[in-house]
Amino acid sequence: MSVLVGKAAPEFTLNAVYGDNQIKPLALADHRGRYVLLFFYPLDFTFVCPSELIALDHRLAEFAKRNTDVIAVSIDSEFTHLAWKNTPINHGGIGQVGYPLVADIKHTLCQAYGVEDSDGTALRGSFLIDRAGVVQHQSVNNASLGRNIDDLLRLIDALQFNEEHGDACPAGWQKGDAGIAQSPAGVAAYLAENAAGL
Repeated sequence: MSVLVGKAAPEFTLNAVYGDNQIKPLALADHRGRYVLLFFYPLDFTFVCPSELIALDHRLAEFAKRNTDVIAVSIDSEFTHLAWKNTPINHGGIGQVGYPLVADIKHTLCQAYGVEDSDGTALRGSFLIDRAGVVQHQSVNNASLGRNIDDLLRLIDALQFNEEHGDACPAGWQKGDAGIAQSPAGVAAYLAENAAGL
C-alpha cells in the first residue's frame, strides 16, 4: 500500500449513485474547495459494510457542518449500489443514504489509492482530502474491522483547527481542546499543563 498523505489525491471520474438515486458521473475535481472523506469498503450486500454506511449517513449533517463531502467507493456496479439502497435495512440493505456510492468496477480507484485486497475487493480505506485536493489522513483496515465514524469527524476537526491556528493537535485531541504551539517552548508549556491527563 502506498502512503498518500501529503500528496495530491489521485483524480477520478466514475459513475456513482447519488443520494437522490440518480446515476451519473462523479469527479473528485468537482469537490475542490471542500473537504472530502473518501470511504472505501469491500462489497455491497456484505456484513460490516452496512453498519459503516448507515453510521456515515446518520452523521451526514455533521460532515456537512465541517464543509466535508462524503464519497463511498466499492468495486460493485452502480446498479448493484442502487439495488442495495433499495433494500430495506431490516433485510440487510442500507436504505436511502444521502451521499454518493461510486462504482469502481474496473478497480482503478482501489489500485490508485493502494487499497485493493488480494481477493480484488477494497480494504476499508479512509482518506481525508483537504480543500486543495491533498490527502491529509489515510487509514486502512481489513474487512472484519469496522471504522469509528466519530473519530473521522474528530480528525476533520483536528485538520481544520491546525489550518486555522497553526497549532498541532496532541493525543486524544477533541474540538475545544488546546493545541500545541509547534516549538520546544510550546511543547513544554503544553506538557506542563496536560501530561498527567494524557
